[in-house]
Parts: sequence; C-alpha cells; structure tokens
Amino acid sequence: MSSSQQIIDQTITWIRKIVIGCNFCPFAARTLQQHHVHYQVEPSPDTTVCMDALLKEMARLDKELHIETSFLIFPNTFQQFDDYLGMTAIAEHLLKENGYEGVYQLASFHPMYRFASSVKNDAADYTNRSIYPMLHLLRESSIDKAVKYYENTENIPERNVDFARKKGLTFMKLLRDSCINS
Repeated sequence: MSSSQQIIDQTITWIRKIVIGCNFCPFAARTLQQHHVHYQVEPSPDTTVCMDALLKEMARLDKELHIETSFLIFPNTFQQFDDYLGMTAIAEHLLKENGYEGVYQLASFHPMYRFASSVKNDAADYTNRSIYPMLHLLRESSIDKAVKYYENTENIPERNVDFARKKGLTFMKLLRDSCINS
C-alpha cells in the first residue's frame, strides 16, 4: 500500500468512525456509500503547491459532476494550527478570486483544531479534529439539497458540541487516534 493510499484509508476510517459514527454530519453517510467522494493527498510541504492542488480540486469538481465532495489532505505541512489557519485564509481568497464563491464551500479539519470560543482541552474541538490537516470542498448545490431534506440543520453544530462534551475529551481523543492505527 502506498503512503498516499494509507493516508486515504485512514481518512476514510476517520470519516466513518467520527464524522458518520458520531453523526457530526448527517449527510456524509449517503455520499460515502454512493462513492461520490474524492480524496487527494498533496505531499508537498510548499504552500504554493498546496494551493495549486486546491485549484486542481475545484477544476476536478467542475469536470466530474458525480463527485459531490473532495478532501484535500496535507500530511506533510500545516502541522501547526496557526499555519493551517493562514493557509485556510489563502484558500478562501482563492475560492472567491477564481469565481467559486457560491459554487463550492470549504470546511476545515486539523489534528489540533480549536474553535476560537473553546477553552483548552475542550472535547468540542474534536468535532473538527481530523488525523491530518485537510480542506474539505463541498458543492453548495449539494448542501442546499441536504438542508431541504434534513430538518433543523441549523442545530447541527450545537448538537455536535453537546455530543462531544458528553462523551468527554478522553473518549473523543481515543476515538480519533484509533483511526490512525486501524
């Protein structure tokens, strides 16, 4: 198994165990089961190369309409959360600059993710703590359809935070870490 394939497999495990298993995203299971997810590993530690990879992913989504969502995984860079936040700001700028605002949405996941409002060691941060730094590209049209189908989508973030806090820091950390060792 290649290094990239191992990273993708671990990411899929993380999606299954955390995103779907904890029901953090009620839309994810269907998309995963229908194989409408693309995974791209960008091994370069260079930010410019990583941002070029993001542009390529948006172009891929333009061409391959069966892909609903794409995960761009950065295993060798953006290890520090502040560096990652700087990269996400650049990514958001590129999205707008290239005419993709309203077409695609970026979601962010990082191993050290921390909400601005959270306290240190808040289990709620694990709702966005992945095993690798990554950007998640979603089609806005898919989000619109999902919101129409599922009720009370505006309550999802609060529900996720409550779930993670009830499970606790140790549980959430062990569950996330188990995705690496699977």
